[in-house]
Amino acid sequence: MRQKLLLGGGVVAAILLLTAAPALAQDVDPYERFAEGSGDLAQTIVLDNIFIFIAGVLVFFMQAGFALVECGLTRAKNAANIFMKNLMDACLGVLVFAAVGWGIAYPGGDGGQFFGFAGFGIPGWDSFPDPAEVAAGGYPLGVSVDFFFQAAFAATAATIVSGAVAERTKFVGYLAYTVVITGLIYPIVVGWNWGGGWLSTLDTPFVDFAGSGLVHMVGGVAAFMGALALGPRIGKYGADGKPRAIPGHSIPLAITGVFILFIGWFGFNPGSELAADMAVPVIALLTLLAGMAGGTLAMATSWIVLKKPDVSMTGNGVLAGLVAICSGVGAMDPLGAIITGAVAGALVVLAVLFIERVVKVDDPVGASALHGVCGFWGLLATGLLATDDGLLMGGGADLFITQLIGGVAILAFVAVTAGILFFALKAAGILRVSAEDEMIGLDLTEHGAPGYGPDLLSESNPAAASTMASA
Repeated sequence: MRQKLLLGGGVVAAILLLTAAPALAQDVDPYERFAEGSGDLAQTIVLDNIFIFIAGVLVFFMQAGFALVECGLTRAKNAANIFMKNLMDACLGVLVFAAVGWGIAYPGGDGGQFFGFAGFGIPGWDSFPDPAEVAAGGYPLGVSVDFFFQAAFAATAATIVSGAVAERTKFVGYLAYTVVITGLIYPIVVGWNWGGGWLSTLDTPFVDFAGSGLVHMVGGVAAFMGALALGPRIGKYGADGKPRAIPGHSIPLAITGVFILFIGWFGFNPGSELAADMAVPVIALLTLLAGMAGGTLAMATSWIVLKKPDVSMTGNGVLAGLVAICSGVGAMDPLGAIITGAVAGALVVLAVLFIERVVKVDDPVGASALHGVCGFWGLLATGLLATDDGLLMGGGADLFITQLIGGVAILAFVAVTAGILFFALKAAGILRVSAEDEMIGLDLTEHGAPGYGPDLLSESNPAAASTMASA
């Protein structure tokens, strides 16, 4: 009897959650407390800025998660190369974004509908928000913390590509890509919406709360174009055209990376509220539900399709749910978040297999499907499931059409620009390593030092171990 009461109480609690939480998510106005003059305004502004700084730290920590996922899902002979690329995405990417990307992404009054440029560097980097302006509805964040948070996003968009082009890319070519995406491609797309460009001025404005399209689709589409330009790894496809498995060397590393990325997402999505208000825990809840639903449906889908509950597919499913919910996390209820994440979890499994088996593009970690396909789904899911104006919620088709337009525009722009970039690098002979270097491994041939010692490499890659011994 007691167990039944507990179960019944849990069901009631779940129903209350599904019905009450949307009102909290939709009705909180981050500026209302300022207009009412409640509390110490200066202290509230400081709290907002410190909160966004901490959120930015969590987003920046996602670089470690990406590195671990990519490293675990590829071979041991390329471990150092994977980490080096992720490290330089952060180092070089932030510097380039500071130099030119910031001015393109957020051009202010110097912006146009499709492109604007406010100038080089970070003007006003040491300024503090004026309390009087904030009380009147002005922006509550200082330039320094705003840049820090957005630079972490830029590094995230850049590092998505690393896994898709793993195990066969010249390091110098990858550096060139990092400069272009953080300095030009990503900032232009951000400027279209977050920077006040054409997507934000449509009759029904584009909704991408935390970047399913502006961040993840940019990285995912660029990842696909990079893998397409490179061609498959040696031995990936047989003479009959069928793909061969090239197993990664450490599932524990990969799933540890998934957990780190999940933690980072609690900076990614709640931080995008850009204020320390009561919408933050609601956004965190919806993020949690979407990720869990994604992992569950990816497990089920892989079990059905591959006859086993695949671990790496399930990990990608968790991330797929998180990618998809980024767009609508400020506009959905818990049920919408669960549906969004669940569809993304199933979709990522099918998309990974489709890209590998039908399109025949070799993406070692599934980044194209995870960030590109599921990022696009996240935009559409917002148009379908947003509680106020989603198509399936009785709000009509306007938002869905806007989301579709935005998704197609991002897809087309990044495919063309990233395609030109990668095929230009290929034509210049600085994109793909030689067959000999690929067989030995990029740790030794590109960096001169292994990611692991010779004992491990002797089991996983005798050629690299032999090269180390002779050196």
